[in-house]
Amino acid sequence: MRREILRLAIPAFLTLVAEPLFLLADSAIVGHLGTEALAALGVASSILLTAVGVFVFLAYGTTSVVARRLGAGDETDAVAAGVDGLWLSVGLGALAAVVLAVAAPWLCAAIGGSPGVQEQATIYLRISAIGLPAMLVVLGATGLLRGLQDTRTPLVVAVVGFGANIVLNLALVYGAGLGIAGSAIGTVLAQTGMAAALVVTVLRTAIRLGAPLSPHTAGILVAARGGVPLLVRTLALRGVIIATTVIAARYGDTVLAAHQIVMTVWNGLAFALDALAIAAQAITGKALGAGNVGPARAAASTMARWGVGFGIVTGLVILPLAPFIGRLFSPDPAVVSAAAWAFLVVAIAQWLAGFVFVVDGVLMGAGDTVWLAVAMVGAGVVWVPVTLWASAGGAVLPGGFGQPLAGLWAWFGIGFLALRGVGLWWRFRADDWLVTGATR
Repeated sequence: MRREILRLAIPAFLTLVAEPLFLLADSAIVGHLGTEALAALGVASSILLTAVGVFVFLAYGTTSVVARRLGAGDETDAVAAGVDGLWLSVGLGALAAVVLAVAAPWLCAAIGGSPGVQEQATIYLRISAIGLPAMLVVLGATGLLRGLQDTRTPLVVAVVGFGANIVLNLALVYGAGLGIAGSAIGTVLAQTGMAAALVVTVLRTAIRLGAPLSPHTAGILVAARGGVPLLVRTLALRGVIIATTVIAARYGDTVLAAHQIVMTVWNGLAFALDALAIAAQAITGKALGAGNVGPARAAASTMARWGVGFGIVTGLVILPLAPFIGRLFSPDPAVVSAAAWAFLVVAIAQWLAGFVFVVDGVLMGAGDTVWLAVAMVGAGVVWVPVTLWASAGGAVLPGGFGQPLAGLWAWFGIGFLALRGVGLWWRFRADDWLVTGATR
């Protein structure tokens, strides 16, 4: 079992690490345009990641469905379900792109920041909206391949795609002198190329197995209906993350820029920890699809322990680097200092993050999405109003060494994760989520 976990987790880890590394490079490239540009990227990226994140069920839900049907012995039906998910990705992506492009100025204004920050954020967001369909197709295709127990193909596509993204960003931001708009254009081009490569891979597999390629309304509706709980879960999570950006904006552009740095690194660490969560989804779904409850429980417990251990390791890596990470993104000493204090909190929170992310993945693989939605909404309903109230008027939140941004991250990285962790632990300790069969 450990060998199977590592076979799936290591390529998934490298894939997930590749994405934040190149996102870090994007932040560093834009950051050297100035504090205002970096703050604008923070505003725009929080909205864009929300727009993409709410549809993350296209990856996670597809992984679970495909893995269960594969475990039940029907690979053709598994691929057919994944193809329906891809059609859903295209439709949702086109709709979301139009909404995001039209609403960009109002969305950026709602987050906050100076007029210059909002202007640049709107430019970045409107250009990025063009790439939304491709981004969602990448999610759907990646979920299909992971469900088929293939994490290597997404790795190759991610490395090539994000490598091209860095080259394009450098060429367009500095070479062509397009500034923050060049970063957005480069990302759109890279994401489109990645989507094309993954679709070709899926088409080859579907043709080999004789799986239907045309859209089937019933299958698309099943995929959409199955994704509703994960959509609710993700909306609740993104609501919390948006709230952190709103609170950071209350402290001014310097703290907002530093928050962008810390959130970028946090996402990178989350992607790294998610490698085990992805392995958990694929292995749990396949085992339960085949009716193997014992192996599913054993693998889940092993991966939960590994998640805590991996979180401790990542925390120990971040701790001594905390004073220096911000320098990679900004030459502003005030921004670097604000980020340094927050990184101390991030380091402390990693063991908890490891547990939460992996158990979240186990329950996704089991298709226990209603519980995940209820638990996330419950944590958000408690955290958001209390934190907004405690930070009203720019008040510094306690627990962050007296520093505004560190206090915010103490409440988010430790407080909010603890709320999530309690709900996930309560569900994980019982056996109600261990439901067998090709479908839940």
